[in-house]
Amino acid sequence: QVQLVESGGGLVQAGGSLRLSCAASGTIFSIYDMGWYRQAPGKQRELVATITVTRNTNYADPVKGRFFISRDNAKNTVYLQMNSLKVEDTAVYYCNRVNYLVAWGQGTQVTVSS
Repeated sequence: QVQLVESGGGLVQAGGSLRLSCAASGTIFSIYDMGWYRQAPGKQRELVATITVTRNTNYADPVKGRFFISRDNAKNTVYLQMNSLKVEDTAVYYCNRVNYLVAWGQGTQVTVSS
């Protein structure tokens, strides 16, 4: 059974940084493209960053140049470095595969205050 556990969220002032982690178990992590998603209150979940098995990355326009995704296949972990955070980045952040989604983890709350 695949399990995803996100961590690293918290309360930060606008302009600050956070680093999120997502540990995967029960799957061959290295063969899947992975992504970070977020869901703000009252909004649909959106994909904000992806990293392929060859470590090519892609970002949604609102986070481009501020967020950076990386992966450590030896640790079955994907990271999201978030810099220059804005109030509108406030959301619950989740990781999952880009394709062949599995059960969502509990997510990690990121709250950015002005």
